[in-house]
Amino acid sequence: MSIRHPDTLGGRAAVAGIGATEFSKDSGRSELKLAIEAVHAALDDAGLAPGDVDGMVTFTMDTSPEITVAQAAGIGELSFFSRVHYGGGAACATVQQAALAVASGIAETVVCYRAFNERSGRRFGSGVQQREPSAEGAALGWSLPFGLLTPASWVAMAAQRYLHTYGLEPEVFGHVAVTDRKYAATNPAAYFHGKPITLAEHAASRWIVEPLRLLDCCQETDGGQALVVTSAERARDLRHRPAVIAAAAQGAGRAQEQMTSFYRDDLTGLPEMGVVARQLWRTSGLTAGDIDVGILYDHFTPFVLMQLEEFGFCARGEGADFVAKEALPLNTHGGQLGEAYLHGMNGIAEGVRQLRGTSVNQVDEAESVLVTAGTGVPTSGLVLTQHQRPARA
Repeated sequence: MSIRHPDTLGGRAAVAGIGATEFSKDSGRSELKLAIEAVHAALDDAGLAPGDVDGMVTFTMDTSPEITVAQAAGIGELSFFSRVHYGGGAACATVQQAALAVASGIAETVVCYRAFNERSGRRFGSGVQQREPSAEGAALGWSLPFGLLTPASWVAMAAQRYLHTYGLEPEVFGHVAVTDRKYAATNPAAYFHGKPITLAEHAASRWIVEPLRLLDCCQETDGGQALVVTSAERARDLRHRPAVIAAAAQGAGRAQEQMTSFYRDDLTGLPEMGVVARQLWRTSGLTAGDIDVGILYDHFTPFVLMQLEEFGFCARGEGADFVAKEALPLNTHGGQLGEAYLHGMNGIAEGVRQLRGTSVNQVDEAESVLVTAGTGVPTSGLVLTQHQRPARA
């Protein structure tokens, strides 16, 4: 008997296709062109045609609208289209919305995509250039006058508190960077292919904003990534082994802001990811001990440690030791630090490859993968499996 809960997708949808452009620092083409290339690659991977698609999901930050991509890609009528807010926190939620549309019968085949020239064009890492006249812009007014202008500076506040609370030094963040670059070094698609690093190199890299060094911060990338979501039943008849969406969740914590939630009672955790974790474990019927591979959003290394702790892989303050022991295969594509910064969409693709058995850093007998989206902002997560797990006795 399959695991079923009133509030779960119950494995009714699956990722059946993945496709990406090359990852570069100067794509030489428009963001719309990148999106079309990724969408066509994902459909080809699934063995489907543009005419099979009737749904599209992307990020509010994407410059290529759903209907424009559909038109340029040769896709016909759409019965479902949507966007998810909060930057990288939207990644897994795009798949959640696609799965909900498929499970409810609103659409049969939904493409999720993200494409940008984030290195040669607008660089998110450059921070706030002009505050927008909005509620979100007003919230930043509590931080900007003090020089907190960039994502790195916002995360550094929480990272510093984390180190102080647990009596740690900034060097502990190096375990995440070294692990990511180890896997990127053997991944031909990764920007840092063939370029592993050591803990000493991490510790010697220049400060960006203490306690974050250069190698604690993800790269900036030009590229596109797309995913095809359809019913689990239909996916079984397509080109590759499907990655069943066993659970999907979004989460925002109390006193949540966009990377500046400094007025919470505690800065050493990620409450928004705690909301996601509780939903994923409840609706999938799995626990941290059942996960074979973790693909955790790694825009900044400290937040990987906090995610591991929120999901219960280890106790509070013990994330660095957990990573150092290689207790869980982590970001086997190289992550955003090593492969590419595609707002987490390339991480979902790696989760699919692990379940297909086609990853360049394949984990033996991988049957369940946890994938997370951006942290410090309202976020999302997925549990992907090869099949629906039998219910526990």
